[in-house]
Amino acid sequence: MAWSFVPDQRLGIPLPYWNKEWEDFTEEERSEILLRWEEIRGTIPDHIKRLESIIIKKQNQLNVEDNFKLSCELNSEIAELAGTINELNLWFRVNQDITASVAHH
Repeated sequence: MAWSFVPDQRLGIPLPYWNKEWEDFTEEERSEILLRWEEIRGTIPDHIKRLESIIIKKQNQLNVEDNFKLSCELNSEIAELAGTINELNLWFRVNQDITASVAHH
């Protein structure tokens, strides 16, 4: 198959993968890809909310943690989760870029 959605363990969602240019897909293939992406994209806000709640718990732990090493670990975990949220937000906006690209062709 010329396209698929590959699970990304860090982000927790499947990401699009294809081995040819977007313009080389048939209209039907593009519609299938966009439909599948919309299904995945729709799960991103809830996934972000779950990650944000984990960050809040870790921040609360950090606020009362006296052990410097554990504080550093919590800080690192929070930063990793925040980076994941940032990347998920970027992927959430990808649909707008693809749709705009399709509209221009």
